[in-house]
Amino acid sequence: MKQRQERFRGMYWRQLLVTAGMVLLTLVLLGFVFFSLSYIHMRGEQTAELEKRAEAMARECVEYAEREEKEGRRPLFAQIGGYPSFLNIADLAVDLSGAQFVIYDKNQERVYPIKDVPDYDKSDWDFLSGLAETVRPGEPVQTFRQNHNVGFMIAGVAAANPRDNSKVGSVFAVATSSRLDSLWNTFISLYFAAASVIMLLSLLAVSVTASQMTLPLKEMVRATRRYASGDFSVRMKDYYQGDEIGELSASFNQMADILQGQEVRRREFLSNLSHDLKTPLTTIAGYTDGILDGTIPPASERKYLEIIAEESRRLSRMVRRMLDVNQFQDTDPLRSGRSFDLCESMRRVLISMEKKITDRKLDVEADIPDASIYALGDMDMIIQVLYNLLENAAKFAAPGSTLYFGVRARENKAVVSVRNVGETIPPDELPLLFDRFHKTDRSRGADRDGVGLGLYIVKTILKLHREEICVSSQNGVTEFSFSLRIM
Repeated sequence: MKQRQERFRGMYWRQLLVTAGMVLLTLVLLGFVFFSLSYIHMRGEQTAELEKRAEAMARECVEYAEREEKEGRRPLFAQIGGYPSFLNIADLAVDLSGAQFVIYDKNQERVYPIKDVPDYDKSDWDFLSGLAETVRPGEPVQTFRQNHNVGFMIAGVAAANPRDNSKVGSVFAVATSSRLDSLWNTFISLYFAAASVIMLLSLLAVSVTASQMTLPLKEMVRATRRYASGDFSVRMKDYYQGDEIGELSASFNQMADILQGQEVRRREFLSNLSHDLKTPLTTIAGYTDGILDGTIPPASERKYLEIIAEESRRLSRMVRRMLDVNQFQDTDPLRSGRSFDLCESMRRVLISMEKKITDRKLDVEADIPDASIYALGDMDMIIQVLYNLLENAAKFAAPGSTLYFGVRARENKAVVSVRNVGETIPPDELPLLFDRFHKTDRSRGADRDGVGLGLYIVKTILKLHREEICVSSQNGVTEFSFSLRIM
């Protein structure tokens, strides 16, 4: 029961009920206005028409009375030999006009119709007889009466003598309301039929539209529940193009991509952290336990304490580097559109590396133009790229050899190269150099200080700049090169 109530509180039912209520209210108001105006208009037209017919019949009565008076014939409305009976003319008028004529003489005696009409009873005739007394020449009567479920639309006029304007009788054109009601009921039937069709089509259209609008929302609800459980693989369908639902779906998918990327990086970080911290922690714990339990003799304690200190510093560098990687992956260095002097940055890196280069007795071939080259990107990130590449080249260069560190502008790119002379890297190792925590066999013995993240950080930073890095190693010469967009 509760689920059913919640279902009817949903957006689909709210929109359907609100739209249905508005359409129904609109149809009721329009129907009321339409029926009111149409009824008044139809009643006015029929009243005017009845008045015209009553006036016409009154003129016929006057002309007939004058003709009879001139020729000395019998009183008005009597059967006259050789002349058409006025009653016959009135019958013909009734048949042609569809209205019932009721004629009274000046004494309020009904002279037409001679017989009672089935639709009228005695009280109706009495009403018309009393109304005939009030009719004066030139004063038409228009009224409506409902009696015994019979309605009358009445137009009355006095038939006047043209010589002295005296009243010679009264003429009423009478129509039962059943004719007007029949036509009006036809209008009502047609209106309700049209209104029902409009209501049905409106509900159908709203139902389809509301379903299309709520479908992506329901899918988002299901997706968010999946996200809450840690599954970020769900994506929204592209329901619409160029509207708010489409923008919401695109934003939702973009959010899912970001969350999935962050979740992947988090898992990789924890996995790599647990894997690569295991070795230094095991070394530190093992040597510490050995010193404490006396396994390691006192004469060797200093040696192993130095190993513990070195492993601790390496552990600190490893954690710092991994934090740097995760920080880089959440930035967009090209968004701001800033530029920096690449040549000046290379000179600063070369100066900072002077001691390490000197300690290894290396020479440097610096191919850096005096003129500035302005590259697009984040200066601090690129300086770290330059530092990592130059440090890596100096670390694995043969003592007494020469390092190459230079940049050249080619069209809209600045190409930076770092080259050293040393051992040749096997071809199958080259694609793995930029993997996280990867070390070649030769570097394991030569460099215990490394954590295998330097080149991975280089690749990550350049990827954020929409650039790639290339490496080649032949005949003992290893070269790293990358490009940056320039202003």
